[in-house]
Amino acid sequence: MQIPGDPNMLLSYVNLKLRDYGFDLEGLCDDMDVSRSEIEEKLEKIGYHYDRQHNQFI
Repeated sequence: MQIPGDPNMLLSYVNLKLRDYGFDLEGLCDDMDVSRSEIEEKLEKIGYHYDRQHNQFI
């Protein structure tokens, strides 16, 4: 699956999937067939990191 290239769109997309579809980050990455590091690196560029406790990028 192609993930959004724009980091802000990616943030919105990923947090929506985490919230609405009951995935954790690993499950989401498996479902979308994308590497966790790819998502984390893109979102770190705009100051976000994955918070396991809240299951979202904050």
